[in-house]
Amino acid sequence: MEILVVDHPLVAHKLTTLRDVRTDSPTFRRLTDELVTLLAYEATRDVRVADVTVETPLVSTTGSQLTRPTPLVVPILRAGLGMLDGMTRLLPTAEVGFLGMARDEQTLRPATYADRLPQDLSGRQCYVLDPMLATGGTLAEALKLLVSRGADHITAICLLTAPEGLSAVEAKLAETVEGSAGAELRVVTAAVDERLDDHGLIVPGLGDAGDRLYGCV
Repeated sequence: MEILVVDHPLVAHKLTTLRDVRTDSPTFRRLTDELVTLLAYEATRDVRVADVTVETPLVSTTGSQLTRPTPLVVPILRAGLGMLDGMTRLLPTAEVGFLGMARDEQTLRPATYADRLPQDLSGRQCYVLDPMLATGGTLAEALKLLVSRGADHITAICLLTAPEGLSAVEAKLAETVEGSAGAELRVVTAAVDERLDDHGLIVPGLGDAGDRLYGCV
């Protein structure tokens, strides 16, 4: 499993404002949108392309074009929705699938309550959007589902990650993902924070991303 921490002054600046408890929901949504676009730029460096010939006003030349099947963007509901516009702005031709997963606050185990994904993901590059990689349970279950349907190249884009979550995902998916024929897993994030607290929250973190995006419901 590859872990890419995007080291850029604009990423650090926007993440700092997201952490601030005084940042209101409208500002939090806007900054999340902007930050995801920056992360997506790095996350799509190895998006699959093919050479094509185009006619400029002067000559014929060779360029690059995204190949088919098109990439699939998968926001994990509900907080992942706050990352969707920032991702599709950079990759507008991608298809979008939705995966609803909720973590039991007592057991910290994820449960799937919505699945709007293609049954066959063979040959698809998938980009999973999940703001917080904390315990790793939700992301691990999502990635297992994608691999079981044939996805062979998966990139998870997270605003923040915890060391425990990264270790858990790598351990849980060692056989399922990286042991599968040709399957690759990468995590792209703005920062790896210090630790998880006793409630499974990232420290220093930024609080509950879903609540800060949309309010408490």
